[in-house]
Amino acid sequence: MPKLTVDGIGQFDVPEGKRLVLALTDEAGVDQLHACGGNARCTTCRVEFVSGEPAQMTVAEQQVLAARGLTGVRLSCQIRCDQDMSVRAISRLEGSGRKDAGSRPADDLQPPPQFV
Repeated sequence: MPKLTVDGIGQFDVPEGKRLVLALTDEAGVDQLHACGGNARCTTCRVEFVSGEPAQMTVAEQQVLAARGLTGVRLSCQIRCDQDMSVRAISRLEGSGRKDAGSRPADDLQPPPQFV
């Protein structure tokens, strides 16, 4: 079982292959934003990696990050927990002014992943 460390929150065992956005909310109890429902459209689920950043990236993640000119962050909705990783949850409901974090993302990566 991979270990997820969330800076300032703790370390958690995460089911192999679980989406990082869901591990942040379910296992770590983080109020992680995911306004588009985990479909790689909005970038509200972004995180910074401290360690264990996956080498693979989906085409959808690459395109939305490039379109917004974002570097040094990843989209938690496009990452599976298949190794130990440590992240900073930088996009949270608290202080965002949003009424909610967004609809719950599906269990599987959406859109269906194609990897760079």
